[in-house]
Amino acid sequence: MDQLSPNRPTAEDPKPPKAAPKAAPKADPVPPVTAAAAEARDAPKWRTRILMFGLPALLIAGGAGWWLTSGGSVSTDNAYVQMDKVSVAAEVGGRITEVAVRDGQDVTAGQLLFRIDGEPYRLNVAQATAAIDAAQVEVGNLSASANTSAVDIAAAREDVKFAEVTFGRQAALMEKGFTTKAAYDASRHAVAQARERVRQAEAAAAEARTKLAAGPASGINPQVEAARVQRAQAEVNLGRTDVRAPYAGRVAQADRLQIGQMMVQGLPAVTIVDTAHPWVEANFKETDLANMRIGQRAEISFDAYPGLKIRGHVLTIGAGTGSEFSVLPAQNATGNWVKVTQRVPVKIAFDEKPSRDMIAGLSADVRVFTGDGAVAGK
Repeated sequence: MDQLSPNRPTAEDPKPPKAAPKAAPKADPVPPVTAAAAEARDAPKWRTRILMFGLPALLIAGGAGWWLTSGGSVSTDNAYVQMDKVSVAAEVGGRITEVAVRDGQDVTAGQLLFRIDGEPYRLNVAQATAAIDAAQVEVGNLSASANTSAVDIAAAREDVKFAEVTFGRQAALMEKGFTTKAAYDASRHAVAQARERVRQAEAAAAEARTKLAAGPASGINPQVEAARVQRAQAEVNLGRTDVRAPYAGRVAQADRLQIGQMMVQGLPAVTIVDTAHPWVEANFKETDLANMRIGQRAEISFDAYPGLKIRGHVLTIGAGTGSEFSVLPAQNATGNWVKVTQRVPVKIAFDEKPSRDMIAGLSADVRVFTGDGAVAGK
């Protein structure tokens, strides 16, 4: 029997089964496309289109609006709230005995601010009253002197008559040689003296009448009138010891008032700010004034109150630039001159009452509408 190779198949051996072909991998099933998925897929395209076309259009519209409106208004942020302020000073000097207000307090016109010791001024009133009494007594004395002068005039005239009679007798005796030359001269001298006493008495009476005469304007004796004026001045000074607010407003710098402090006449002691009538002083460049007119409407906003806008109008345009009214005006006629754009103060009045309290010195932004037909209140 032939030895068969182990690798060679024999006729009796069955044929090995053929390997089944591998199946191709099945593709993943495609999910159905929904409306939401389609919208989500298309959204980036719309956003891209909006950014590509809408944003440039918006920028163009904004630029066009700014370009169209920029020529109809001018604005500045160099603007500040202003209010009337008065520094109240004592009109008389003295020691402070009472302080009736505090810093930041609202006061009405005529309200007491502080009081100065009035005792010295009450004494001055009493002294002036005594001076009136003295003047009236002096008038009485002058009246009595006038009456005395009238009596003296009458007596002097009688002496003149007697002296003239005596002189006539001596003259007759002198013609007959029955008297001496000395007696004749003595009688003539007596007549001259008597006449001189009459003139003196008349002069004294005229002087008394002059002192008693009333002033042509007041109809009162000048001495009495002077004493009355002195008392009136003393009463005015006494009344000035009560220092009162000149108008309604808010008190500032009241902490400088201390009880017992000596107040110097005319020295500012406290400040009253008129908070009821604020305005804005806007310092516009001189190049912004070409179309600005009084009465044009304005819009005011404030750094302290974001979102608050107040309507106003141009009340006045300054008569000079800010440098013209400075303590040291610019000397432009120098060799190192450099041209600088000047600013002109423009007063902006409020057309409505602000909803927030205004404070003097607040920063503001002001826009003035200089276009045609821009009138305050419209």
